[in-house]
Amino acid sequence: MSSRLTFGTLKRIVAILIAIAIVLAAGIVVGQAPAIFGVEADPEASITFEDQHGEGTNVTVREVSLSDGGYVVLTDSGDEPLAVSEHLAAGTHENVTLEREDDATHELVGQLTATVHQDTGDDPFAYYETDGEEDHPYLEDGFPVSDTATVTMGETDALDDSFVVESIDAPAAATTNETIRVNATLRNPTAFQTQQSVTVRIDGAVFERRVLELEGGDSRRVTFETDTGGAPPGNRTIGVYTDGDGAVAGIELAFHTEPSVSVTDASAERVTVETAIPERGFVALERNGSVVGTSVQLEPGDHENVTVDLPEDAASNESDELTAALYAGDPGDVDSASPIEVDNRSVRTTVTIGDTADAEGGDDSGGEDSGSDSAAE
Repeated sequence: MSSRLTFGTLKRIVAILIAIAIVLAAGIVVGQAPAIFGVEADPEASITFEDQHGEGTNVTVREVSLSDGGYVVLTDSGDEPLAVSEHLAAGTHENVTLEREDDATHELVGQLTATVHQDTGDDPFAYYETDGEEDHPYLEDGFPVSDTATVTMGETDALDDSFVVESIDAPAAATTNETIRVNATLRNPTAFQTQQSVTVRIDGAVFERRVLELEGGDSRRVTFETDTGGAPPGNRTIGVYTDGDGAVAGIELAFHTEPSVSVTDASAERVTVETAIPERGFVALERNGSVVGTSVQLEPGDHENVTVDLPEDAASNESDELTAALYAGDPGDVDSASPIEVDNRSVRTTVTIGDTADAEGGDDSGGEDSGSDSAAE
């Protein structure tokens, strides 16, 4: 072999190696392009939320990964979160526990959804308070990163002795003041005759409880006549639960009547109303746009003889006019409450307090003439 041929071959080899190095370098630059040019990769997350048993006070998310940190938010079919995790740093977390608030009325049971949210603002979690402007969900293919699980009451090791809920059949829709039929097939998995408590719950709240007895190995179809009075309207979860098992279905509850408030009695010390309120809230008395008194907190439904005590200077003469209005929220935190509306108009009525402040021993009752039936204004 000549030295010329050897030198030419060597040059070709060197050229090929240089070309390969250029391609590899280009690939590295392309791979690092987001960082080099200041473009951040889309935040990513994943979550695993499995069916489980519990006591209604907390749930466990098996695993969640967050590229930029954030929160896990637990919801059902309602509009408000049931629980929010502590702030989670970027990375993978196992067995994340979410606990319901101390003042929550609904237990964490039924079909629940855990969604991974980013941390885009300052603590605490503020997605709902900012109408989604902050701490919005991680997305995958345009959809929130979430997982759904069914949470039933009872300890895990109690399932072997618990009646099993093999099926549930409930109406797809109802109103909030009717009696509905909820059918369930229950089975005793043990070899012994057993008595156990069975409940019907709507969004975790107990609406019916019955003690049933089944022979060992027997199955029975049971009908529960369940009164929906007091349930909040909206897309809800209805379920049948035993000591360690349960089954759920969705139900659309419509408020049974037009929301209203009307004054039945009024004096300088107190105003009495009757109301139909579609969600948990209260009656507020307003004077010149400011709240001067509130009722106790009311559950959804019809209420009579709801009283609101007035401060001494709330009404001083017969020309003083007050407004009774319905609010959703806590009467102890009026600033965070929101007016209840129908067709974008608040539910309220006016009442004129008679000249009772100076009428010692006189007639303090305003009667039905003290106010008018409510109107959405």
